[in-house]
Amino acid sequence: MNRDGTERILVVDDEPMVREVVVAYLEREGFRVDEAGNGAAALKQIEASHPDLVVLDVMLPELDGFSVLTELRRTGDIPVILLTARTEETDRVLGLELGADDYVVKPFSPRELVARVRSVLRRSALATAEPEILEFDGLTIDEQAREVFVTGKAVEVTPKEFDLVAFLAHSPRRVFSRGQLLEQVWDSSADWQDPSTVTVHVRRLRRKLEKDPDNPRWITTVWGVGYRFEP
Repeated sequence: MNRDGTERILVVDDEPMVREVVVAYLEREGFRVDEAGNGAAALKQIEASHPDLVVLDVMLPELDGFSVLTELRRTGDIPVILLTARTEETDRVLGLELGADDYVVKPFSPRELVARVRSVLRRSALATAEPEILEFDGLTIDEQAREVFVTGKAVEVTPKEFDLVAFLAHSPRRVFSRGQLLEQVWDSSADWQDPSTVTVHVRRLRRKLEKDPDNPRWITTVWGVGYRFEP
């Protein structure tokens, strides 16, 4: 974020016309916007300007968007929205598995993209109004530090994984559908975002938190309904 409080966005796409339209809409909404035309330039720009969010095209020459995203997740948790012309579910799931916060399929409405940017930025805010330390049998969720511990050992989670487990833990044994979790945690809906987003994040959390991810202790599945947190 800039000194004046303006949030900074990096738009990465090899099509100048796409960049021009997206930049124009974001700037009109008050964002400070930088742009890059390929993956290597994007990584250099990120290192130089430290944007608050990256809008990243998947189909980039040489260094593609998945490779850029992988590199970003090695070094930090900057929010990323993928732009993709691919409609296959496997490609969308791959982006989420690599740590993308959201994705938009081309062709897209620039107004929808701006709304997604605002939504992801809200969701990725580090502070909560009343941070708490939630403690269960072997699991600790520190909302102020945004850290998770299992039997006293810190577990690395992405911002969205933290938001999801903290939200569920605030309502033990209450069942939430994937649609409800999209609305409450992602500030989105099934009209905008595939419910598989929730499934992927639950699977990733189980791998990190559970002794046996196939028989989870904390985040359980209620078949035909959704998920709940077991205290």
